[in-house]
Amino acid sequence: MEHRVLTVVSKELFERINAHRAKFLGFLTARVEDMETAEDLLQSAYLKAIERNCQIRDDESSVAWFYRVLRNTIIDHYRRRAARAKAHEEFAAETPSSFEPDLLQTVCACIGDVVRELKPEYRSAIESVDLGNMPVEDFAKSEQISANNASVRLHRARKAVAKHLTTVCGACAEHKCVDCTCRRSQL
Repeated sequence: MEHRVLTVVSKELFERINAHRAKFLGFLTARVEDMETAEDLLQSAYLKAIERNCQIRDDESSVAWFYRVLRNTIIDHYRRRAARAKAHEEFAAETPSSFEPDLLQTVCACIGDVVRELKPEYRSAIESVDLGNMPVEDFAKSEQISANNASVRLHRARKAVAKHLTTVCGACAEHKCVDCTCRRSQL
C-alpha cells in the first residue's frame, strides 16, 4: 500500500493541532517532571510539526500524527537529560582525583588572608575541601548541593584564589613559588 504525502500549509496544520493544546499538555505533563518542562516540550513539538508538516500521510489524522511528534519529543528530552547527567557525573568523579593540591605547602604564606577575603561559598569550599581534606561529595552533602555543583564551586573558588594571590603577591604567586618572597609574608 503506497502512502501519498499531503502537502499541508503550516498555518492550517498548526491551527488543527493547537485546537487540542490542553489534551497535548496533559499528555506531556503526565510524562515529564513538571509543567514548565511540559510547556517547553510542547513548544518544541510545535516547531517540529511546522518544520515537518509535509510528512503527514493522507491516511492519518493530524492529531494522531502530532501525538507521534510528542512521543518523539519526550524520548529526545529524556535522552538529552540522561546524557547531561552522565556528563555531570563524569565531571564530578574526575575532579577530586585530577586536582588535589596541598595548598599549605605549595603556595605562599598569604593563602590564609586570601581565602578569608573570598565570597563565603568559595571560602567554605576551599577551607573544607582543599585545606580540610574533605571529599567533594561530603562537602556537597554538607552544603546541600549536588556533587557537580560542589565541583564547579570549588573550581571557581580555586580560580578566585589564584587570581587574588597573583594580585596580592605578584610574581611569587604567578610562578608558584614555594618560598614566598612577597612583602606580605615578610610582615
